[in-house]
Amino acid sequence: MISSADIFSISNQKQFEKIALKIFRYQYENNLVYHEFCDYLKTDVHKVKTIQQIPFLPIQFFKSHAVLSNSNPIEATFSSSGTTGMITSKHLVTDVSLYEDSYRNAFSQFYGNIEDYLVLALLPSYLEREGSSLIYMVDDLIKLSNNSDSGFYLHNHEDLIKKLIALDNEGQNVILIGVTYALLDLIEKQKFDLKNTIVMETGGMKGKRKEMIREELHEQLCDGFGINAIHSEYGMTELLSQAYSLGNGVFECPNWMQILVRDTEDALTYVETGKTGGINVIDLANINSCSFIATQDLGKKYSNNTFEVLGRFDNSDIRGCNLMVL
Repeated sequence: MISSADIFSISNQKQFEKIALKIFRYQYENNLVYHEFCDYLKTDVHKVKTIQQIPFLPIQFFKSHAVLSNSNPIEATFSSSGTTGMITSKHLVTDVSLYEDSYRNAFSQFYGNIEDYLVLALLPSYLEREGSSLIYMVDDLIKLSNNSDSGFYLHNHEDLIKKLIALDNEGQNVILIGVTYALLDLIEKQKFDLKNTIVMETGGMKGKRKEMIREELHEQLCDGFGINAIHSEYGMTELLSQAYSLGNGVFECPNWMQILVRDTEDALTYVETGKTGGINVIDLANINSCSFIATQDLGKKYSNNTFEVLGRFDNSDIRGCNLMVL
């Protein structure tokens, strides 16, 4: 059996591939939904020798099925946001400590010790519903920062503005994590000139504003906050890991997560480096659900394993990937 220590101690590509292939075989044997999907594709498990040969489960299966690789009790259920009447994704988590290990280790990999930061969160659309994995993570990071000034803000923008200016002027290292539309609302009320603050947008207008291309959005946010770069987080309900961008919309994965970019016309083949396609995610922290997920995002991967997210598929179904209804 693969342990969490095996997953979070990965340090090179050979280790990653070895554990990914072990997890693939484990999930084929123990995950009914994934097993039937692989069988539908006529996958010969014994012939799968590289990560490129592993089948990727379309992400919409999390809306219609219990995607589980063991029968342990459910410790947490994370759900996606959605408008009234919309079917939302549900990620059933049988070991929430894997999620905690994943985001804590990833934060350390990209930002260092959480206690060196004060964490402010402006996530109204997430706070106002139950089951948000983002809220779970940020709440824990706030507690781990061990600073009484860390905390959540809902619609009390004036309090946040005062706190942000005061802390930045004191030289405090601050991370402001915000949903995109709320960050735009904030800079419409106050123009900042921040020197010691990292602004991290988590994406999403949530129907509050019209969608913007990243360059335009980040230009507005940089100007409004008086900073040189906007950081971003790439995560989703169906994953237990996140990739981070420290600027310019270029993301990097933690050591136990990777992406592949598939052909939009043929979901079972991959495009060349630098070409646009659908994003497939390998998240080894998802050992108890499914570690191999075909998302509805479009992106490009580069030779140094960084990647960009360019948007989403226009239609709700992934062409060539929505192959089976179980």
